Amino acid sequence: MEKALKKWWPLFILPTMAAFTIGFLIPFVWGLYLSFCEFTTVNDAVWVGLNNYVLAFTDPSSYFTHSLWYTALFSVVSTVIINILGLTVAILLVRGIRGTNIFRTVFFMPNLIGGIVLGWLWQVLINGVLAKYGVTIVTNEWYGFWSLILVMTWQQLGYMMIIYISGLQSIPEELMEAASIDGANAWQTLRFVKLPMLMPSITICTFLTITNGFKLFDQNLALTNGMPPESRLMALDIYNTFYGRTGWAGAGQAKAVVFCIIVVAIALLQQKLTHSKEVQQ
Repeated sequence: MEKALKKWWPLFILPTMAAFTIGFLIPFVWGLYLSFCEFTTVNDAVWVGLNNYVLAFTDPSSYFTHSLWYTALFSVVSTVIINILGLTVAILLVRGIRGTNIFRTVFFMPNLIGGIVLGWLWQVLINGVLAKYGVTIVTNEWYGFWSLILVMTWQQLGYMMIIYISGLQSIPEELMEAASIDGANAWQTLRFVKLPMLMPSITICTFLTITNGFKLFDQNLALTNGMPPESRLMALDIYNTFYGRTGWAGAGQAKAVVFCIIVVAIALLQQKLTHSKEVQQ
């Protein structure tokens, strides 16, 4: 069997590699090329060099530079809140309280709702509350910001909770017993035993929440529709540039390339920082 696998392994990976090449690699390279072109369709692209990148960052009617720090702030705040609450709920639910499975299901269910539907539902709810004060969710960019934080937390908390529960249940019981014998209280046990052993789960959850925060599009579209313009996250700003402004497809593509580089760089940095703190069981 081993000799057969060594001989025929290219045949087994061929379908996956073909799908990866056609579905990702070729479009990615072609999109990178188009970011240096002015075009309406991919067949009439004209090379313009770095003009699209200059336009993306310097056009006074573009909100891209604002959306960069706005999205970064949103990703940081949502990552911290979602992970702290997710870990807190996970710690509470591994204690064997009555109805644990029901609570897990209830917390996880929002993750099954699509982003557009979720954004529309919360828009109705939040506007209903804000209407009492004579404002709406689009009155101010920070109303949209904290509304998005609320929606993201409600949707993703349960998913992170499941990952943290899995991590907590994988901690060897011997370590917990040793900490108890040594007289460690609940906080000391959490800080010096549970958190170090949870670093693989923290790495995964942090990666997911950071990348989801930067890539967020559908909830932003459904919740505020990019109004006011200062409330647009990066993905929605790129979409509006590409499809909403005639002759700006190249600039929109340039923004998408910058967006991709930022997300990849932050994800790799986060992976390195958290992975380095993982301990072997």
